[in-house]
Amino acid sequence: MSLPQKVGQLFVSAVPGTTAGQGGARLIRRYHLGGVIYFPANLHSAAQVAALSNGLQRAAVAASPAIPLTIGTDQEGGTVSRLDGIVTSMPSEMAAGATRDPALVRAAEWATARQLRALGVNLDYAPVADVNTDPANPVIGTRSFGSDAALVSRMTSAAIAGFHAAGVATAAKHFPGHGDTDVDSHTGLPVIRHTSRQWQRIDAPPFQAAVRSGADMIMSAHIVVPALERSGDPATLSHAVITGMLRNKFGYRGVITTDALQMAGVREHYSNGQIAVRAIQAGCDELLMPQSLSTAYNTVLSAVRGGQLPAKRLNQSVTRILMLKAKRGLLDHPYVDTAAARRLNTSAGVLVARRLADRAVTVVKNARHLLPLRRGTAVEVVGPGAAALAVALERHGVRAVGSVTAARAVVVATSDAVHDSVQQAMVKRLLAMGRPVIVVAMDKPYDLGLFPTAAAAIATYSGTAVSVRAVADVVSGVLGPSGRLPVTVPGGSRTAYPFGAGLHY
Repeated sequence: MSLPQKVGQLFVSAVPGTTAGQGGARLIRRYHLGGVIYFPANLHSAAQVAALSNGLQRAAVAASPAIPLTIGTDQEGGTVSRLDGIVTSMPSEMAAGATRDPALVRAAEWATARQLRALGVNLDYAPVADVNTDPANPVIGTRSFGSDAALVSRMTSAAIAGFHAAGVATAAKHFPGHGDTDVDSHTGLPVIRHTSRQWQRIDAPPFQAAVRSGADMIMSAHIVVPALERSGDPATLSHAVITGMLRNKFGYRGVITTDALQMAGVREHYSNGQIAVRAIQAGCDELLMPQSLSTAYNTVLSAVRGGQLPAKRLNQSVTRILMLKAKRGLLDHPYVDTAAARRLNTSAGVLVARRLADRAVTVVKNARHLLPLRRGTAVEVVGPGAAALAVALERHGVRAVGSVTAARAVVVATSDAVHDSVQQAMVKRLLAMGRPVIVVAMDKPYDLGLFPTAAAAIATYSGTAVSVRAVADVVSGVLGPSGRLPVTVPGGSRTAYPFGAGLHY
C-alpha cells in the first residue's frame, strides 16, 4: 500500500445521497477511505441500501490493492436506529436490560445483524456499554442497558455475541464511560468526576467485558475524566486513557475508533487537523467523521511524512483495520445480493422484538389494584404517542373516550418529561382532576419519579410500535408484567423506585 492509501484506511466518512454516484464513490477514490457510515438520508429501501453498499464497495476495490470498506451505521435499538422502517425496529437497550435475559439480547442483535449484513452493512456502532448512573444524562439514557455495572457487562457481552453470530462487526461505546454526565458531548465537553476507584467499579467493567468478548472496535468518548487524565484533554486525545488504560491495562488488541470528530466535545481546544493527529498519537486507529475530511486527511499525511507520526505507528493502526476486515470476511465477500435484499425477511426480527418488548414492560406502582383494567373500562389516553396507545388498548376492549369527566381513569404517556416542563404540567393538571392516573413512561423511566400521586406507574423504555403494543397488553391484562427496573428512579431527594423494582399480576 502507498502512504496515501494507508492514511486513507484510518478515515471513516459519511457519504452524500442514496447512490454511490452522488459523491460517495468520488470521496472513496480521492481519500482511499477505509470505511463509510450511513445516516437516514442515505437510506430509503432495502434494495436501494444494498445497491448503495455495492456501489461504494466497487469504488473501494477498484484501486490496487483492492481493500473493501467497513460500512457502518448506528442501529442500537430505541431512539438511535438509523435503519428503522427497513430493518426490524428493536426496543432500546434499557428495555433489554429490564428483561434481565442475555439470551434474548443475543437473539435480538443476531436478528438485527442478519438484516444489516443482507444490506451490505457490515459494522454496527453498538452496543452502548455506558452505565447510565445520571438520570439527567441528556445523551445516553435508554441507550444504556442500565445503571448497574454487572447488568450492563452481561448484556454487552450478549449483544456482541449476537452480532458476531451473524457476521457483523461491533463497536462498543463510549470508552471510558459516558454514563454519569448531564452534558451532551455533541454540544459541549462533559467532565466525569468519578474517582479512579469509582471508575474501576462503575464504568470499566462493561468495557472489560467487551474486550473479553472480542469486540471488533471500541469507540472513545469526548469526555474528560480527571482521575484518568489530568491535562483536561478529552479521552479521545488522551494517551493515558487510550493507550495506557484501554490498550495496555485492559489488553485490548482490536481497533479503537474515535467518536465523531465533528462533535463539539473534542473541538474545544484544537483545530481539525490537530485533533486527527492527536487522536492517533493517543492510540486511536480510526478517525470517524472529521469536521473537514480534506484538512484532517492532509494533516495526517503531512505528519507521517514529516516524522510527527512515525510510520510504525501508522502501520499498527492499518494492520488492525485490515485484520478486522479479514476476520469479518470482507476481503473475500464485499458484495451483497440486491435481489435478496429486496426480499429482506424481517419475520424473525419481529418475533424477537415483540418478545423483548413484552418482557421489558415494568409496573412499579399499582395502587388499589387498579391494573389490569377490565374490558369496557372508559379511559382518556393523552400524551406523546397517545393515538397509537389508544388504538392498542381498544383492541382489548378498553374504551378510549374524549374527556376526563367521561373516563374511569386516565392513561397518560410521557416521553422524557424530566426535561419537559410542558409534559410535567399536563400530568399534574390531570392528577388534580380526581380520576386515577396511570403514567406510562414511553422513554426514560425517570419520568415516573416526578408523579408520586399517580395511581399506577409503568415503564416501557421505548416508544417503538412493539413497545406500545406490549404496554397496552399489560394495562388490559392480556399480558402479565415481568420487567424489572434496570436503573434507580429518583423522586426529588429520595428514591422513588429502586433498581430491580417490578410488580406482577
